[in-house]
Amino acid sequence: MLVRVAVSAPNDLAARAGVAVAAAGGNTVDAMIAAAVMTMVTEPGMVSLSAGGYITVSVPGEQPVTIDGGVEMPGRDRPESWFGGAVREVHSGYGGGVTMTVGHGSVATPGALAALDLLHARSGRLGWPDLLEPAAAALRSGFPLGRSARHYLEFVHETAFGWQPDSHAALHGPSGRLIGPDELVRIPALVDSLEVLASHGAEAFYRGALADLIVADMDANGGLLGARDLAEYEAVLRPALGSEHGRWQLATNPAPAVGGVTLTAMLSLLAGRPTGDWTAADVAHLVAVQEAVLSYRIHHFEAAPDRVQAAQALLQMVDRRDLAAMSSPSTAHVSVAGDDGVACAVTVSAGYGSGLMTPGTGIWQNNCLGEPELNRGGLHSLRPGTRLLSNMAPSVATRGDGAVLAIGSPGADRISTALAQVLAGHMHGRQALDEAIAHPRAHVRVGPDATVVDAEADLDLGNLELPVRTFPAQAMYFGGVGAAWWEPDTGLHAAADPRRAGAIRISALA
Repeated sequence: MLVRVAVSAPNDLAARAGVAVAAAGGNTVDAMIAAAVMTMVTEPGMVSLSAGGYITVSVPGEQPVTIDGGVEMPGRDRPESWFGGAVREVHSGYGGGVTMTVGHGSVATPGALAALDLLHARSGRLGWPDLLEPAAAALRSGFPLGRSARHYLEFVHETAFGWQPDSHAALHGPSGRLIGPDELVRIPALVDSLEVLASHGAEAFYRGALADLIVADMDANGGLLGARDLAEYEAVLRPALGSEHGRWQLATNPAPAVGGVTLTAMLSLLAGRPTGDWTAADVAHLVAVQEAVLSYRIHHFEAAPDRVQAAQALLQMVDRRDLAAMSSPSTAHVSVAGDDGVACAVTVSAGYGSGLMTPGTGIWQNNCLGEPELNRGGLHSLRPGTRLLSNMAPSVATRGDGAVLAIGSPGADRISTALAQVLAGHMHGRQALDEAIAHPRAHVRVGPDATVVDAEADLDLGNLELPVRTFPAQAMYFGGVGAAWWEPDTGLHAAADPRRAGAIRISALA
């Protein structure tokens, strides 16, 4: 029997790929993999095949699990003299002003493809050729730059993505300008790479032909990513972090990642609020919760030598509702739910992008080593093989009547605050999910000198004591929540955030 799915994805190509694979006999997991790969090849600047990623999945009769495909610190087979080199700083006006580090030395060991491969081995039905064909077809014909990718690349297409010839050629026309809205991105080498992956699976990326091309380029240009880093990378299967919220059981990304732990803490401390529409008092409590949790995260969790123990300490304080004790670019997300009761959520990130496209592959490399918020100790300060910090929090939820939900968001450190507000509005306040996603948001920025509340202009903040930085309504800064769900009475549903150019698709009735 064919499985029908609901898909929420960053663009319509990805949403359609998920539905098409289900219609061809794939299951919910297959649909998610197809949509995720399509996203990774058609959102340049936002994400790529060299991303890190996390997948949370719920299957009826099984405990929810998270597959950790987070990026790692490379350098296992590099001399000490290479550490700290092969990078350049780029300053951008994106997001109000961002300084990023790009170049060969900014590339971390990617894990997203390994995570998808592990999920496929556990739960997939179709073969890799079937799962990758929609993405290969889109690349053969060319694809337009999506709204979110274009918005980002308008700031960095020359400075971050124009310094290397292959990267520059993929995004620019003959005159040297960024490809226009009516033009298509064409990357023939990336088609070839997908065909290699279709034939040999993720093994080709970590130990085969694609790995050889990546390592040769790193060898020639001082990059830390080497053959041992790729060959020894392993995706890790972990029990998802569970918590109860009203009628829902939530499962999300556990430690050592920080995003799911932060989300769980915030939802628990919201203590059932709001009970209906968000009031000014509810928002004030939300701000207090965010300030407490994010302060603890920055000052204790992220700096801890053992982030699993630090997460346990945080959640113990949450159980006591002890706020006082705690107060001392880019990503892409796909959510898929099926009428088989399976829910899958995957979040992937290539950082801001290194600007490096490995010659002969068409694959842009990540710059996760160049994201300061993921490397608190400084550039190349971690021991090779160490997982970097991650804000990603792909989540699934189940309800006693059999309903399932997949949800997540891009948005760096706004991921957990965006999801907490959406889930609280839906699970506590009983807002419809599309209403909860569209509702105005706030995010607390905890800095070394001051704490500031970032808020959309149409959110009623009441009389907060903290300074406020106001954003336009539905600003891209506050993430891009995507949700897909199935209910036994009403069937399949999906919702995408109006803040980003998300797309939804639902399988047609047979």
